[in-house]
Amino acid sequence: MLIHPWDAARSTAEWQRWLAARDFGQLAVNGLAGEPPFVQPMHFAYDPSAGGAFGEAVAHLARPNPLWPALEANPHVVLSVVDDYAFVPGPWQALPGAPAEHGTPTSVYTAVQLHCTAHVVDDPEEKAVLLNRQVGHFQPPGLSTSVAVGEVPYGRMLAGIRGLRLDVTDVRAKFKYAGHKSEEVQDRIAAGLADRGAPGDAAALAGQRRRRQEA
Repeated sequence: MLIHPWDAARSTAEWQRWLAARDFGQLAVNGLAGEPPFVQPMHFAYDPSAGGAFGEAVAHLARPNPLWPALEANPHVVLSVVDDYAFVPGPWQALPGAPAEHGTPTSVYTAVQLHCTAHVVDDPEEKAVLLNRQVGHFQPPGLSTSVAVGEVPYGRMLAGIRGLRLDVTDVRAKFKYAGHKSEEVQDRIAAGLADRGAPGDAAALAGQRRRRQEA
């Protein structure tokens, strides 16, 4: 992922605040020799205070998932999260004084890529702890029975899944909101997003406004 200086995260806290509100991404695992990478959509729970240098994410996948042999062969993976994105039509980006049709279409978005070392969790007790931790991230206590080995209703299901602990060793974060453009162009993009109101426009506009305010 190309990250220009004006798109880069200004601090670790910036991307961690953004990621704290998101818990669905795509896990990219290197394929075995001659095979393409595996890309697995999944929910995860991220904890900045656990695991590796930049925290830890936990998740689980079905035991029959075909990515396991590749992941065990090479545990270095990327967890990619993209959100707050929108398409920007060319006229919104036209240079001041230039014809509107000379503007360059583009995209705005936030992307955080967590480079991780994956650890597969197969011990039943450890899987139960991991699952309770992940479920606790997503829903209030009491909505589901806690997972416990040998106890209904979930104990018998533990054999059908494998847990994942992802120690985050590096992070690449990009906040692409035309930060290098003139104030006039940035204002035009903001006005266009507000007026169009397409799915994702409000979130993209909020991301652009925050970056401008914190510049």
